[in-house]
Amino acid sequence: MNSDPVEAGRGRGGLADDVCRRIADEIVLGNLAPGSRLDEVSLAARFNVSRTPVREALKQLAIMGLVDTRPNRGSVVAALSVDQLDQMFEAIGELEAACARHAALRMTEADRARMLELHAEGRAAMQVGDIDRYDAANLELHATIIRGCYNPVLIELATSLRHRVSSFRRTQFRNVERMGESFEEHTVIVEAILAHDVITTYREMRSHLLSARSATNRVAPAWAGPNTNGK
Repeated sequence: MNSDPVEAGRGRGGLADDVCRRIADEIVLGNLAPGSRLDEVSLAARFNVSRTPVREALKQLAIMGLVDTRPNRGSVVAALSVDQLDQMFEAIGELEAACARHAALRMTEADRARMLELHAEGRAAMQVGDIDRYDAANLELHATIIRGCYNPVLIELATSLRHRVSSFRRTQFRNVERMGESFEEHTVIVEAILAHDVITTYREMRSHLLSARSATNRVAPAWAGPNTNGK
């Protein structure tokens, strides 16, 4: 039984999520190259945890497509290409834009109130430069809009793909300027949804996701490709 008070206090699930985020960030930032072996013992020592949360984190990363787990050979960083990342962002852009378009017509008053609350939380986080707080508000804002489409199939597809690119979307906020840009883009989307403007909502949500892809280049040049403009 693990006697580490930090690990015991946080719980295995939360600790595994934290380790998952930290490894994912290193992969996205290019500190862990494709093919790099991810040894459970070394990672446990590095993050000062037991092997259990590391093992759970590697499972999460495998689901996200950032890690390949091979029987009797352990885990390695997946060979995700720039083209594959471009394609995932293109797809999630279309899916989230479709969800937002339906949400502009289907969101309840409670959904709209929650969306405004999260948008305000994003503003507060941006103003103090709190990356983690902004990322949390950003994730929940997008989730609220996705759920607001009230189409279970779209929700499932968008949520699944969203999970796969979540590390890249989070890492963009290491550039503090991107928080301001993201917030302004959210403002246009939120206003369009409140106005039931399905055309603007779709266009701006899609553009927002493509901008998030481009913003990745600022903090992770290794993922920049010919289809991104680095803006």
